[in-house]
Order: sequence, then structure tokens, then C-alpha cells
Amino acid sequence: MSALQRDLMSKGLPPKGITGNMPEKKLPPGKSFAPLPWEDFFDSKTAVEVDRDQFNVYLKGSSGPVFFFLHGGGYSGLTWACLATELFARCECRCVAPDLRGHGLSKCANEEDLSVEQQIKDIVAIVSRLFPSSSGDAAPVPVIVVGHSMGGALAAHSVAHIIEKVKSVHVVGLVVIDVVEGSAMEALSGMTTYLRSRPAHFDSEEEAIKWCLSSGTVRTSKAARVSMPTQVRQREDGKFHWRINLLRSEPHWAGWFSGLSRTFLAAAPPKMLVLAGTDRLDKELMIGQMQGKFQTTLLPRVGHAVQEDSPDRLADELARFAVRYRLTVAKGGIQFNSPMC
Repeated sequence: MSALQRDLMSKGLPPKGITGNMPEKKLPPGKSFAPLPWEDFFDSKTAVEVDRDQFNVYLKGSSGPVFFFLHGGGYSGLTWACLATELFARCECRCVAPDLRGHGLSKCANEEDLSVEQQIKDIVAIVSRLFPSSSGDAAPVPVIVVGHSMGGALAAHSVAHIIEKVKSVHVVGLVVIDVVEGSAMEALSGMTTYLRSRPAHFDSEEEAIKWCLSSGTVRTSKAARVSMPTQVRQREDGKFHWRINLLRSEPHWAGWFSGLSRTFLAAAPPKMLVLAGTDRLDKELMIGQMQGKFQTTLLPRVGHAVQEDSPDRLADELARFAVRYRLTVAKGGIQFNSPMC
């Protein structure tokens, strides 16, 4: 059972009616729920122009391999904020985290086309514009593509296209976080009910952060305070509504995950699959794992938003992966936590 499926079940879904409430945890009194600025985690942000579209991208670091992060549906580039800080402390690297189409601060002419084909085009264009070809003999920029949930599927689907079309970079690694084709396809049947069960709006960003924590959507306050504000947007009524209506993306859900196992296994770079607890691997992945085609890492006691619930553990695993394949070097004196599998 995937973390997403467990999270859906733990919230009592599907509820009796489409407006059913999620069970809430009590939050400690006196705790701050004020939003945290992106500047606390990233060095800068930039707007990448692609035709009529503008993609917001967060950046950290100036040397070492690039960890190119792709967020899941409904999240934003700031879902990686805490992880970027932890990872940067562990190894020489750069972190690049875009807001994908229809998410965060990005502005696109058609924000509802979240098809896998369109998003692959977006990702390839963002990479090519951030790392343009040079006229000299500079070596291609090493890139490790990392994706969570929908972003994990997009990471696997886009790697071959980046390799083929962006000669200024060299994809040296692929990391997929908490998405397995079979489990993801099964979870889709409960997603409509889950999305309808969420609050339609919030009175403030602080209220959105409180809901995020009390509902168990994210389990760490720091991550929720930097990530959640970019998932909502204030409208004319003064309320904070969801930045993207994920229900309208339902026609694309199956396309994100269909063929994911085969695509992941076929990807040329070294690969790692990070799972939030024990998940069921389908036949293709089980055979691939036994053949040593990819590394599996289990992170227990976290929810679906692995990068927000346990950024330190995930940073350990990503840094260890990069060091293992000699893609980077650990920063002086760093001792990684013991492996989880």
C-alpha cells in the first residue's frame, strides 16, 4: 500500500458525502503558523520564458551537480525548500525547483493542460533555457532529475527527452519519490473524493497552514509554513482558494502514471526509487530490482510528502546516492544517518 493510499484511508476516505471533514490533530498552543519566506531556503528565483508562458524557478548553489526537482500535483517548487537546505549542507550541489504549469507563481496561457506530453515539453524547455549551449568546450552540466508523485512520473517520462534534446546537460541520475505505477493507478479511484473533501477556501494563509498540519497532509511545521502558502491564492472575496483546481486535471491522471514502471526501468542513468514505507512493486519493478537495475530506499514513519515530512533523511539518501556514483563529494565532516534499507 502506498503512502498516498494510506493517507487517504487514514483520513476516513471516502467520506459519506463529498463535503466530509477530515479528522484533525490538535496543534500545540502558542505555535507560530506564519508563512516563511522562500529567501530562507533558496538563493534566488527567476522567471523562465517559454513562448507565452512564464515559469517560476527557485535556485540554490553555484557549483556541483544540479538536482532538478519536480513537484507533485497541487504542490509547488517550495515543497523542496527544506530538503534543498538539508541537501546543500551535505554535498556540493545546486538545487533547481520550478513551479510547474498551473502551479505556484508560474503563469501559463493554458494552465489546465497538465497532460504528460505538455509537461514534458515544459520541462525540456525549462532545462534548455536555464542551461543554454555554450560556444566553448565546456562540459555538459551534470543533472540529477528528482520527482515526487506526479513529478516522479514526469521525471521518469522526461529523462529520455532531456537527453535527446538538451545537449548542454548530461543526465546522470533519476530519483522517483513515492510513486509506483500500480499503486498510483489504484489510488486514483479515491482522489476525486479526497479533493472534494478538502476545505474549499481558507480565511488566511495561517489558516491554510494550520489545516495542512492538523489534517496530517504535512507533518513538519517548517515545511508547511514555506510550502502551503504557494498552494493557495487570495481572490476578490478575500478568501484564500486553492491555486489549482486539481479536479479539472482528472482527464490527465491516468496518463501521468500509465507505463511508468517500463519507462523508469528503461531510463539510462543510475536510478533510485524512494518509498514512504513498504509499497507493492509490480512484476516489472520486482524483476528490475532483483536484476540490480535500480536502488530502492524505504523511509518509514512519513506520509506521502516525503520531502516535507523527513527532509533530513531524504537529503541523506540523495547525497549518498550522488556520492556513491561519484557525481559529487560530501562536505567536510558530514556523517550520513544510517541507511534505512
